[in-house]
Amino acid sequence: MSDSKKTSDNELKVFISSRESKCGECGHSLGFHAWIVLKEDKGALCLTCADMDHLVFLPSGDMALTRRSKKHSRLSAVVLKWSRSRRRYERQGLLVENEALEKAEKECDADAGQREIRQAQSAIRSNELDKKYLNDFSARIRELFPNCPKGREKEIAAHACRKYSGRVGRSANAKELDGEAVKLAVIAHIRHVETDYDKLLSGMLEKSEARRIVYEKVGQVLKAWGSGGGNHELATDLHRL
Repeated sequence: MSDSKKTSDNELKVFISSRESKCGECGHSLGFHAWIVLKEDKGALCLTCADMDHLVFLPSGDMALTRRSKKHSRLSAVVLKWSRSRRRYERQGLLVENEALEKAEKECDADAGQREIRQAQSAIRSNELDKKYLNDFSARIRELFPNCPKGREKEIAAHACRKYSGRVGRSANAKELDGEAVKLAVIAHIRHVETDYDKLLSGMLEKSEARRIVYEKVGQVLKAWGSGGGNHELATDLHRL
C-alpha cells in the first residue's frame, strides 16, 4: 500500500508546496517548499495562521515512535509532498506536540537502535535553533511575564523560534524582541498548552470557533502570568494570532 493511501480523510494534513505560495490569511509570501494547510475558503495557510506552528516534525521511518507520538499528541498532522515521478502525494512524516514526542521517545528507550535514532533527531531539532537568539527571546518572555512558570519561557521560545515558515518568533519584530511579538508567542503557547484548544482543532472544529471557546481561559492565564494588558488589547492579540 502506498504512503498516500495510508492517509485517512479525517487526519489533518500539511503539504510541502511545490510552487510559490502566499498565505491566504496573513498575506505573507511563503516562497517555494513552504509548509501549508489548505482551506477551501482561504486557500493556502502558513502554519502560524493554521495554529500548527507549535508542532515539531517527526520524519517517517520509525513506525513505533510515530505511532506512540501520535497517540500522546492532542493535535497532529500528516506531512505530505507531491512526487512528480510517481504523480501522487507521499507521506514525509508527522507533526506532533514536542511533549508527545519526548514521551514516545522514553517509551521506545528499551527498543533496539532507538537511542541512535533519538540522538540524530535531537540534533536536527537543536540545529533549528539559534542559541543566542533563543536565550534572548527567553529572557524577554521572563521580563514581560514574571509569573510565568519556571522554565516555561524556554519552552515558549523554542516553539516560537523554530525555522518553519510563518513562526511567530521568526518575524522581524520578534527578532528585535518587540514586546508585542513576544506576547503573541506567549498567547499561542497558552492556547495550545493551557486549554483544550488542540483537542478542538483535532476534532475538526473551525479555528475561529475553537478560539472563542478558549478565549476566557487564555485571558485568565495571561493575566496571571503578568501581562498587564487590558481586555481590548487582549482581544486584539487573540484575533491576530
